[in-house]
Amino acid sequence: MEAPAPDALNPTERALLERYLTNLDGRVFALRNLPEVVKGALFSRYSRTEKSLRRVLLDEFLVDPDAGISLDPTGSLPDERISSERAEAFYQRVLVGYGDDSVAELAGAHVAIERVSMLAAKALEDSRIGLSPLEKSTRYVRFDRPGPDGRFLYYRGGELRHPAYEPALDSLFRTFSELLTPVLEHVRHRFPQQGGEGDRAWKSATRAKAFDLLRGLLPAATLTNLGLYGNGRAFEYLITKSAASELSEVRALSGELQSELAKVIPAFVRRALDERYGAPAAARLEAVRGKVSMLAPRASGGPQGPEVRLIEHDPQAEAKVVAAALYPHSDLGWGELRAVGVEPARVLDALLGDRANRRHKAPRALEQAVYTFELSANFAAYRDLQRHRMLTQDRQLLGTGLGYDLPAGLAEAGLAGRFAAAQEAAARAQERISADLGPSLAQYAVPLAYRLRWFVSANLREIFHLCELRTTPQGHPDYRLAAQEMFRRVQEVHPRLAGYARFVDFSQADELERRSSERRIDEKLAQLGG
Repeated sequence: MEAPAPDALNPTERALLERYLTNLDGRVFALRNLPEVVKGALFSRYSRTEKSLRRVLLDEFLVDPDAGISLDPTGSLPDERISSERAEAFYQRVLVGYGDDSVAELAGAHVAIERVSMLAAKALEDSRIGLSPLEKSTRYVRFDRPGPDGRFLYYRGGELRHPAYEPALDSLFRTFSELLTPVLEHVRHRFPQQGGEGDRAWKSATRAKAFDLLRGLLPAATLTNLGLYGNGRAFEYLITKSAASELSEVRALSGELQSELAKVIPAFVRRALDERYGAPAAARLEAVRGKVSMLAPRASGGPQGPEVRLIEHDPQAEAKVVAAALYPHSDLGWGELRAVGVEPARVLDALLGDRANRRHKAPRALEQAVYTFELSANFAAYRDLQRHRMLTQDRQLLGTGLGYDLPAGLAEAGLAGRFAAAQEAAARAQERISADLGPSLAQYAVPLAYRLRWFVSANLREIFHLCELRTTPQGHPDYRLAAQEMFRRVQEVHPRLAGYARFVDFSQADELERRSSERRIDEKLAQLGG
């Protein structure tokens, strides 16, 4: 795969970073010898910058004494290494003595993965338990800046050699670059700086708005960076599952992940690709995918706009929620409790009536109500909603058959034609690539504005969380609409249960989404003294 070269590090920088990173040149590397709080802060900063993680660590953390990182190369590093070796030996003894895979959940690692496509990033992030991903944001970071070789940053693997591929993707990136200045000028004219609003807050909010309007031009091949934190058990399965991917990029990442994680949590990833467990498991996943794919019917067409359909729900959900709420406080069995017939309104009001804000989490009893939705929305919105991991979801392949979403703000700016022309040219190229290389590889050429279908199965507790969080005014309009429509479907079948989710925001106001959030950041910065 052709990709931009890693950071150019001078000898002093390399010597400094060797203590904290497992390698200084590869695109996959793990963190070590850093306090957990520093790792979390480092990944948080990483998602909002164009810099690599190595450069962020050098420029912003190692120079800050408050970060708590010792720069003394002789320091306590030998003892830390000895402690790590002792812990590794202990875990290995437990694994051998008891054979309990859950022990692998007691050790974790932070891994940085750089210069991978958004398509591959979604494959790595598609894990519900044990892994926490954080990816570079299209709202805060420019993706159209060329690399050191002057080329736009997107995946150019050898399997994608096709005469239509690079011209189509170059055109998308050029359109993004050419439209950014006029779009930003329009946004700043449409939302002028208000009294008492600082320059930093206003510029950040308007810049985010411009990026939101243009992100649909970015193809799925766009190179991104992401951080993964997870336990050993989750990483082991991620490596095995990635080894069975249809995409050679993801298969290559599987081996790189295994190699780097073996340097920090070796006992827990040793079996991920071995001949006894990992390799046969990956082969089985690949074989099952092939057999099921052959049986799946196919047809063209579908909704030509965003859509949310409730395809399954439980008519007895309310009674089950009430029984589950009473169960830990009663000495009756489940069936007896259901038969007693306690007034649902009284129980639900006692359970949920005093919620004062969305951070008052819905109780576990709501997990008894389960819903299945089918959504059609653009890939950018899917990327945002996929981050909700405590639910079941799966998507169809990216394509262009369901059409794309045209942001209203571009029409206001008189730039809708340029955006539409770029989308339609990309669709023509994607169709050629699909015909010659297959629909799986053609996904790389699909812009984020194009819609796809996926299903979501979630309980009401997760619906409360998802819809109250993803409908807040600072969210992107596309995923706000999807979350709003999901909740409307729940209201239609279970109005009393839905009535307690008081913090779902149905407002449709045309506003500068990040304005209030950026102002709050300024206030917090002022309180902290800078």
